[in-house]
Order: sequence, then C-alpha cells, then structure tokens
Amino acid sequence: MSNAPVVAAVDGSDHSLLALEWARTTALRHRTGLVVAHVLPDTAQLYAARRSSLADASQPEKFADPVGERVRGILAAAPELPDEVRYDALEGSVPEALRVAGESALMLVMGSRGRGGFAALLLGSNSRALASSAACPVVVVPHAARSAPAEPADASAGSDASAGSAGRVVLGLHAAETADDVLAFAFAEAAARGTTVQVVSAYAIPPAPTLVMDSPFQVIPPEGLADDGDAVPAEREMLRSQTARLVPFRARWPQVRVEQAAVPGDPAERLVTASRAAALVVVGRHHPRRSVGHLMIGSVAHAVLHHAHGPVAVVPTLSDDS
Repeated sequence: MSNAPVVAAVDGSDHSLLALEWARTTALRHRTGLVVAHVLPDTAQLYAARRSSLADASQPEKFADPVGERVRGILAAAPELPDEVRYDALEGSVPEALRVAGESALMLVMGSRGRGGFAALLLGSNSRALASSAACPVVVVPHAARSAPAEPADASAGSDASAGSAGRVVLGLHAAETADDVLAFAFAEAAARGTTVQVVSAYAIPPAPTLVMDSPFQVIPPEGLADDGDAVPAEREMLRSQTARLVPFRARWPQVRVEQAAVPGDPAERLVTASRAAALVVVGRHHPRRSVGHLMIGSVAHAVLHHAHGPVAVVPTLSDDS
C-alpha cells in the first residue's frame, strides 16, 4: 500500500476519460487515493482573476465547471471507488499545473491526446511535455483507435480488461543503463496486478535474414539459461546480464513471475510489438548519460509513447542512487 495518490489528468475529452478509468482501477489495486486534476480553461481562469481583482460581490463566486460535473457523474456511476477521491480544479498552464500536481503522486495518468489535439496526432503536446519532465512516473493511455484488440486469453478478465488489468507488464531494459526506479515500478505494478513481468532487451547484431522477417521473439525463463543453450552469443550474454540485474528485484517481489527476452533489432519496435498483449509497457525516461538536467526524453521512450497499442509508463530517475 502506498500513501501517494494516483493523479488522473482530465479535460473532458474521451481520451482523458479513458485515462480516468485506468487511474481509478490502478488506485484500487494499489489501495491508495485518487486525485482527479483538471486545469481550468483560460476563460474560467480569467473570470476568477477578474472577480478577485475587482472584489465584485455581485458576480457569482463559483464559475461553471462542466468537466467537474461530468467527472463527478462518472465516478458516481463507477462500480467501486478508492477510499479517498478528490477533484482538483487547477489554474495556470496545463503542463506546469500538472507537474505541480504530480510532485507527490504515485503516478500521473493522462490520455494520449487532449480536447484540443488534431485527430491525426499520435501524442498530444501536454502528454509529451509531462512525460519528459514530471517528477513522478507518467502513464499515457492511448485512444481507442490505437488500442490493440484484447487477446483471447484475456477475454475472461471481464469489463476490467478495458482498464488494462489483463496481460503482462512489459519492461524495456538496458541492463547496464536502466535506472533501478524503472525496474521497481514495473515489478510493483506486476505485483499489484498479480501478473508477469516480461523483460525485453534488444541487441544490434542481426541474425540470419531468414530469421529477421516477421519472427516473434523467444521468451526464456531464468531456469532455461543453461551454458549449452541454443542462443547466439550476443543473446546469451544479454540474458545473463538481465538475470544478474534482476536479482534484487526478484528477491523483493518473489511473488512476481519473470520472463526474459533478448531480441535482435530496434528496441522501440520490439516494445511496440509486445504492447499488443501487455497491460502496461514500462520504459525509462532517458539515457542517464545523454540527457541534460533530466529534462529530455530518450528516443526509445519517445517512439514507444507514439506507437504503443496500450498504456505506457515513462519512469524518471526518482532517487539519486539509482
């Protein structure tokens, strides 16, 4: 159980309401609170500022907030709510107001596009800005057109499947560079969901051409890493590096089953493919030695955010010793 709440950013769009449902079920799994954050439109902010500056008592103290009314109606109809639920109407620019709201959050959950986005956009500017700079993990929930159809094995998950409860947690791992906070987030999510962590790493050495085209990657459990295995040397070494890196996390979350995959090719492409059958894809925000001031997003995280078929968590380095 965590005392930090799950924060859902909403603006009344269908994209943000999908994120709200995902956040609600996630808060229930973590047995923590839910904060629904809405940054008021400029007209409402200007009205509040004008009334305050003029001290005009004849003007209504409260302004219309149709988004708040819609959110309250949705939550009232929900089958179950966290013990603590709060709706916050925020002022300021959207990225900055949500950055502040997420400073003490377990995670900040957003839709992939907001109300003002063009239909052709894969990722909205606010989602991209928060994923690049928020102090907490940011989960971006894609709109329905990008979501992969449920796998047959997940059909028994019921209505909760649409909120991302079915499927495994996929972790994109560079054994030498991914921060501990990223691994810890993936394992904690898998534990809360009662599901598997699938660890995916990619290497650049190409296999034979006959194996490259449309070849799914092989998932190997830790006990399958025998010295006389059939893996190519690069794959075998990467799997062993994974295994060594995962030791403390397997000890901390012994109930979480782990699958390991070392695959040739582009890591972002492999993670996007894996997202079709995943409840959540977890990636680190940036390359720890290539970003300036921890405010840049890495190329893998950027590509996965734009193209994944399910929710993506972008996790910053949360502690100095990671």
